[in-house]
Amino acid sequence: MKGTKARRAGLSIVAVTLLTGVTACSSGGSGGSGADEESSSSAPGEGAGTGVSPIAALRTAEKSTDGADSAKVESTTTMGSVMAMTADGSLGWGDGLTGTLTITYTGGTIADTMRQMGTTSMEARYLPDAYYARMGDAFAEQTGGKHWIKYPYAALETLGGGSGAYLKDQMENSTPNQSVKLLLASGDVRRVGEEKVRGERTTHYSGTVEVADLATRNSSLSESQLADLRKQLEQAGVTTQTVDIWVDDENLLVKKVEKGQSANGVYSQTAYYSDYGTPVDTEVPPAADTADFSELLQQQGAGPRS
Repeated sequence: MKGTKARRAGLSIVAVTLLTGVTACSSGGSGGSGADEESSSSAPGEGAGTGVSPIAALRTAEKSTDGADSAKVESTTTMGSVMAMTADGSLGWGDGLTGTLTITYTGGTIADTMRQMGTTSMEARYLPDAYYARMGDAFAEQTGGKHWIKYPYAALETLGGGSGAYLKDQMENSTPNQSVKLLLASGDVRRVGEEKVRGERTTHYSGTVEVADLATRNSSLSESQLADLRKQLEQAGVTTQTVDIWVDDENLLVKKVEKGQSANGVYSQTAYYSDYGTPVDTEVPPAADTADFSELLQQQGAGPRS
C-alpha cells in the first residue's frame, strides 16, 4: 500500500517538477548577485556611460533571447523543505517547447518520495504537445515494463483544477526571456553594473516584483501580458519576487536568479544559459515503452477530476 501511495504522489510530483525545471515564474542556487561574479565600479541605477536606459537594454535583451530559439540550460532550484533539484540539458522554443533535460532531486520530501519509486534522477523530453519522463527500472516493474510517462499538456488542465491550467500554460510558454519580461514588469529595474559570469563579461540588472502591483509604467509589456504574469504568479502562491539577470554583449540572457515566497515556502532558482542556437533534436520515446499519465492515475484509483 505504501508503494502505491508513493507512485501516486510521484506521478503528480513529476508533473510539477518537470515544469519547474524550465519555467521562470514558479521557481539553489547562488545569492542574488552570485559568488562567481566580479563587480565593476558601476553603481546601481547608473547608465555606466552606456547611454542606454535599463528598460531599453532589457527590451533588446528580451527580443534577442526570444529570437535565439534555443540554448543549453543548467539550473538549481530549492523550495522550502519540499524540494531541491538540478536540471541540465538543452531547450528550444522556436516552434513550441522542445528539448531534453536531466533532472535530479537532491533533497526535500520530494526526493524522499522519489527514492521510494526507485530513482532520484530522470530524463525529461519536452515536445510541443506533451512532455515525457523516463523513470527507473523499479517504477517500470509496476507499469508493465514501461519506463516513460507521457504528460499531454491538454491533460494537465485536469490536474488540480486551476493549478493544472497554470501548468499547461507554463509548459506551452516557457522560454528564457520570460525572466526578462518579469523584470520589465517590476517597475524598479536597476542596472547594478558590469560583472563576469563564468569568465564572460555581462551586465547585471535587478528588480523586485510585487504581484499585486505589476507595473504598467516604463515596461514594454501590454496589459494582457501583465495580466498573464500576475495570474501565473498568483496561482503559484507568489506575492513578492526578486529577479536578477545577467546579459552578455550580444544582448542574450546568460544567468538569472529568482527568489521569493510561494505557497510551498521560500524558493530560489538559479539558471545559466549558454550556446544559444544549439541544435535541439528531441525524439518521441517509443510508444511500446511509454505509459500515459492519466491512464496510470486511473489504474491506481487517483484519476484526475474533470
